[in-house]
Formats: sequence, structure tokens, C-alpha cells
Amino acid sequence: MSQPIIKIPLRDCIKIGKHEENGSSRHFTKAKSGAISLLFSQVYFIKEHNIVAPYKIERGTMEYVFELDVSGKVEDVVETLLQLHRASCLDKLGDQTAMITAILQSRLARTSFDKNRFQSVSEKLHMECQAEMVTPLVTNPGHVCITDTNLYFQPLNGHPKPVVQITLQDVRRIYKRRHGLMPLGLEVFCTEDDLCSDIYLKFYEPQDRDDLYFYIATYLDYNKKLNFHEHHVAERTAESYTLQWQRGHLSNYQYLLHLNNLADRSCNDLSQYPVFPWIINDYCSAELDLSNPGTFRDLSRPVGALNKERLERLLSRYQEMPEPKFMYGSHYSSPGYVLFYLVRIAPEYMLCLQNGRFDNADRMFNSIAETWKNCLDGATDFKELIPEFYGDDVSFLVNSLKLDLGKRQGGQMVDDVELPPWARSPEDFLQKSKEALESGYVSEHLHEWIDLIFGYKQKGTDAVGAHNVFHPLTYEGGVDLNSIEDPDEKVAMLTQILEFGQTPKQLFVTPHPRRITPKCKSFSQTCGHNAPLVDSPVSPGEESFEDLTEESKTLAWNNITKLQLHERYKIHKEAVTGIAVSGNGSSVFTTSQDSTLKMFSKESKMLQRSISFSNMALSSCLLLPGDATVISSSWDNNVYFYSIAFGRRQDTLMGHDDAVSKICWHDNRLYSASWDSTVKVWSGVPAETTCPKRHRFDMLAELEHDVSVDTISLNAAGTMLVSGTREGTVSIWDLTTATILHQIPCHSGTIRDAAFSPDSRHVLSTGADGCLNVIDVQTGMLISSMTSDEPQRCFIWDGNSVLSGSQSGELLVWDLLGGKLSERIQGHAGAVTCIWMNEQCSSIITGGEDRQIMFWKLQY
Repeated sequence: MSQPIIKIPLRDCIKIGKHEENGSSRHFTKAKSGAISLLFSQVYFIKEHNIVAPYKIERGTMEYVFELDVSGKVEDVVETLLQLHRASCLDKLGDQTAMITAILQSRLARTSFDKNRFQSVSEKLHMECQAEMVTPLVTNPGHVCITDTNLYFQPLNGHPKPVVQITLQDVRRIYKRRHGLMPLGLEVFCTEDDLCSDIYLKFYEPQDRDDLYFYIATYLDYNKKLNFHEHHVAERTAESYTLQWQRGHLSNYQYLLHLNNLADRSCNDLSQYPVFPWIINDYCSAELDLSNPGTFRDLSRPVGALNKERLERLLSRYQEMPEPKFMYGSHYSSPGYVLFYLVRIAPEYMLCLQNGRFDNADRMFNSIAETWKNCLDGATDFKELIPEFYGDDVSFLVNSLKLDLGKRQGGQMVDDVELPPWARSPEDFLQKSKEALESGYVSEHLHEWIDLIFGYKQKGTDAVGAHNVFHPLTYEGGVDLNSIEDPDEKVAMLTQILEFGQTPKQLFVTPHPRRITPKCKSFSQTCGHNAPLVDSPVSPGEESFEDLTEESKTLAWNNITKLQLHERYKIHKEAVTGIAVSGNGSSVFTTSQDSTLKMFSKESKMLQRSISFSNMALSSCLLLPGDATVISSSWDNNVYFYSIAFGRRQDTLMGHDDAVSKICWHDNRLYSASWDSTVKVWSGVPAETTCPKRHRFDMLAELEHDVSVDTISLNAAGTMLVSGTREGTVSIWDLTTATILHQIPCHSGTIRDAAFSPDSRHVLSTGADGCLNVIDVQTGMLISSMTSDEPQRCFIWDGNSVLSGSQSGELLVWDLLGGKLSERIQGHAGAVTCIWMNEQCSSIITGGEDRQIMFWKLQY
């Protein structure tokens, strides 16, 4: 098409009206009765001969006549143009905006969604409202309609198509968005990992947005329950992805994409475009050495703090600045910076943003190395990157549209982006950038950058300490637009904020957990960088050399859904509360609320002993190493030692003022939890003792809580203890110093069970509220939360999967990384109250409120 797009600014119009034929005008079409005449003083010609280039401007009094396809619409179009013309001639920007909004609302009110557009005659309408479809630089007003199966948007102007339709069944994720600083946006994705969404809507009322969100979320939730293998998730929290990322289930790229999404960043909003870090520091070498830490940018510092000399200049200015102070006069992400990178694939956006002109040729995105150097040295350049640098599409690096982007001072034309010497092609550049992003070094340090952009170093004193302070207007809540009464000031403020750049929504307020990386090979020299001290209780255990055992455990957990009931025995008169098994697996000891300790022979399938210490319920039991002594805890405030060899009570520890709820043993130390709000540590009995004589117990430590402690568990090394209270608080204790590391109130109600993962990096807790919560041990952050429709009373887990015993008696298998329930296995007739698994993970025993113990086998 050789004809240009004609753009006539309304404020430059002298006369607008229905065309009266008098033969004097300059025509673009043959004049008929359905024509409109415009007399104006300035016109822009855009994309002439279908070539994207700077706009051409023609000035002087001119008249154009436009013929409409539908002649009956002339009066309507002329009236709308005259209204918009009056708005454009108003002096004040605020008045202009208000009048244009009123014109638009009037048009929307006169129209409604065309129900003939429904996919099926049986569809039921649930909600209809007005909204705008958001795309970069343009929002398109129209009507949103939701039925029991589809989401529709019908734009007023029929562009980009008469109706946009999304099947609710296809929706994978939805996000509430802040648009123009207001809680009015909603973005819908039908894919799991894509950068761009299927539709972004901006509503006029927050209530409409919230109602539509609630409807879609409820639909997804209902579908998920109907078929729990389906992976429908409405809006997830940042924490729900953190566990997946830590355990290597999500790549660094995918995790950053999810964090951007959760922090209101969208490809449809240039003022809040997704932000990715500069990773590589070397754009000069012929080969890129990813085993050398010097190849990488320091991820613990913002771009503005990477150059010490520049930072010193900025800090001295900051010290002298009156409040509100800021270190950087520009941001790391703004519409201008995004289009700087994307000019070769979105040139029309840049022309639109810059009044029809490209930027100066020397200021264009000419070279990767040059851009990086400017970010290090430039007085006002602190920009980060965009996701495209780690994607698969090279078009933003190549001038495939053959755009005339100008001539540089040296005389060369601006063409393809100049790549570093180590990149053989644009494809090779992206491939190596992706490898760098997923490298060991970045995996070990990415949490530091997340702290700056999405985390606790984004605001407050931590931001000051990290040299990460930007202009107050860039932060969420930095200005309350509703409190600005002057419409001009409000529009000017909003425009300034949107053009300047916005800091992402803060997702984390505590230090972000580090990623679990395989043992360092080429990164040995950087491994100790910020790593916990070797003797710290938080450091992971050494790699096991028992590879075969590890393999068999992995195999068992991979097949945990194939668990089958082998045998069941009713041996108690009340609920079973504890299970302990001898080393060879032949003798099973159980405690119960019927106040007895029972010894059951697995081989003869016979009850061999029944021991009673008092008339109060027993709450848990364990076998000491050597299988000579069983210890039971009781609601009568005591702990009982029973000698198997001598067949009698060997000792009693009277150490608490209320019921003892749970006991643990490690390395000759006994740990007892009680409803008296304490956990006590005792120096215990020698491990191999068969001597029936009494012992003196020395209390080594007392771990005080505010309320009753209902459960405790130790990590594999015995250096940490986790406790769960009646009021829902999980506490993680360092046993080497008897001090509390973290206290996390994460359940509403009693905590039923809590345990460390085998590698001691995470704690899982289940509560009366039905939640399964995963906590990162190093930071104390809640990084995953799943909800069950009933309490999970007890569980075992391997760090990735959970086998839990539910209130209804079922055994449930949970995939924590996939965020879903994998299997329901029929079990007890009442709540499953305790669960035991052997070291090889091949045999499981459960006890229940139905007074039974059940033996399970893995069939694979």
C-alpha cells in the first residue's frame, strides 16, 4: 500500500463538518453524501509506501474530505469529532482528560455486548461490564462479558478483531495488576511459562476487576478439585514458586519471569515491563569463560553501584540533598529504555513515543559492549535488561526491517546490534547469555539481585545500605493520586511516573533464600562467598556416599503413589499415637490413648506384650539405638523408659508440669516437648544400656515457648530442632547454642506435625487449618503453602513429595514442586494419627483413631 496513514491533530482543526459538495476541496475519495470535511493547519504522514520511517509533516491551511462506508453514521461521527475537538482545545490537561473520559463513558453506555457473538446458544451470562484492552501505548475501550465457559471482550472500534474470546478451560494463570498506579488491571495467561499474556484488561471500577477475578479463580479452583491432576492455578504467591526454583524444578529464567509477573510487570505495559539483570561483565574476550567468577557482574549491587568512582560522586550528592533523598536520577526500567532495546522490532512504538522521530543515531542501541560500558560509566544510565536477552528470538538484535535509523558520527549507518567477540551470531549470543543466566555462579548469587529488585533491599534502611535508593515517585504507594485534587497536577504526576519508570511491587520483606546448587566444581573458589559457615546448623549435610541407598530411596519416592495395604491389626482400645520399629523390622512398638505400650511381632503377627505405666494416655514412643529400651511420653507429665530385655519399667523422667506431647532422641540426648510451653533437652542414658538401674537426668537446656508445644522433630545431624505450637507457630532452634533461629506464625490453629527435609534445608509443617507449609531454614521464609480440605495429622516427606495422613483416614500424596495433590489412598476408618517409614523407604506403617495399625508396601 503506497498511501500513508494520515494523522490530523484535533487541536490543529479549523472546521469539522458534513461535506457539502462545491468541488473546491482536495479529495482522497469521490465525494458522496456520506462524507466528512476537515479544514486544518497541520497534518502528519505516517508509513508512506508501507515503510516505517520518521513522520513527514505538512503545514498550511488544507481541507480533506473523508467518505464513510456507512453514510448514515455521518452525523454521529461529526458530533463525536466536534466533542473531541472541544476537549483538545481546553487549556488545562486535567480538563481535557475529564472531557474525553466523559465522551467515552457516554459512548460505552449507549452500547452493550453483542450476545450473538457467544460460541454456543446454551452459554449462561454471568457478568458484563466496561473495560479497556491494554496493549503497549494503546488501550482499547469496549465491553467485557463472562459466561459459564468463556471470557469475551468486544472493542468499540472492532480492532484488532470484532471479539476476543478466551475459553476458561484453557486459562492457566490470572494476575491482578496495578495499571496507571490504580488497582484496575487483570491479565490472563493460557500458558504456563510464556512471556506474553492472552489478554490484559483495565477496568473502570476496582469492584468490576475483583468480581471478574473472583469468578475466573473460582472456576479454576472448581475445575482443579474435579480433576486434581489438572494444573489449573489462579494466582500463586511468589513463595509457591521459590521452593520449585530452589530445588531446580524451575530454571532461573522461569523463576524471574514468575517474579516479574507477580510484581505487576507485563509485556503489555511499557511503564512496567519485565526487568531482568545484566549477568555478564565481559564483552571484550574472544571466548566466554563461565567458570571464571570475573566473567560475571556483581549481583549483590544495583547497576548504579557497580562503578565505585561514579558511586562516590552519587553518594556525595545524596548526602547534600534535602529530603526526600534519592541516589539515582533515573530508573533501571522505563518505557524509553524498553524501546531503546526493542527499536528494531517495535520502531512504530518509538516513533509514537518520540513525536515521530527516532533517537539520535549515536544514542541508539548500537552495541552490547557500548551499552554495558555506558551503564557502568554514564552519569545517568542505570538500566537493567529485558527478558528478550535470555529468550530465543533474535529479531531485536537484527535490523531485518531495513530501517533507516540514522548515521553515526563516524559515518557508519545504524544497522544490526554489534555483538561481543565471543558471540559468533545473534543466535549464539542469546544461547551463551542463557547459559550464563543458568550457570552455577548465577544460581548461587541470583537471590542477591532478587533482594534488590523484588525483596527486602528495595525500600527502607536496607535499600540505603545497598545503595539502592531511587526517586520516591517510582515506588508503589510513593504518591496517592486520589489525594491530588487538582486534575492538571494529577495528570502531570501520572504522566511523569509512567514515563520515568516504576519499581516492581515488593514481593519479599526478608532475605531471599539461596538456590540449592550441586556441589561446586568449577566454582570452588566462589563457593564460600556468603555461604553459611561449615559448622553452622543451617549448612546442608555432606553428600551421602551410599549411592545405592539414595537411588533406592529416590525410586521409592518416585513410586509412592503405588502404595498398597499389606496387613492391618486392631491392637489398641483407643487411637494409636506412636510407632517405633526394631532395627531388623521384626518388632513393632506402639503407644495409644488407651494408656498402653504394645509390642507386636511382625513375623508371628501376634501381640507379644502390653505395658501400662499409668492410667493416662501415652503420646509417642521411640526405640533407643541397640533396640534394648523403649521410651514413651505420657499425658501424666512423665517420660517412661522400658527395658525390653528385663520386661519392666527401667526409669521415669518427671520433667514437665503438663502433658508430654512428643519425644525425640539423638546422640545420647533426649528431647521432650510439653503442653507446659517448653521443650527440654536431657543428657540421656548410655545407648547400649541393658542395666536395669535408675539414672539421674541432667537438663542441658530449656527451649521456652509462649503456649503449649504439640510436636517436635530433629534434623538428621541433630543440630536443629523444629517445634510446633497450639497457636500455629513454627519455631526453628539451633541446638548447638540452644537459641531460636526463626519463629514463623504460619498456621491458624494447632500444628499437628513438623519435620526437616533430609537435607535440612527446609521444614514442612501441617496444621489443623489444613495447610502444608514449607519454610526455608536458612532465611525462615515461608516458601510454599498448599491447602487441603481437611487437617493432615501426620506425614513423612523427602523434600519434594509428601505422604500425609488425613483427618478422614486417607493417605494423600502431595507433589510440592508441582503444587498439586497426586493421589488419594484409602486407609483408616478415622484420622491417621501417626506414620513410620523405614530407612530404605520401602515399608510404611500407619496408626489411626480406628485403633488399627496398618502395614503398607510399595509395589513397583
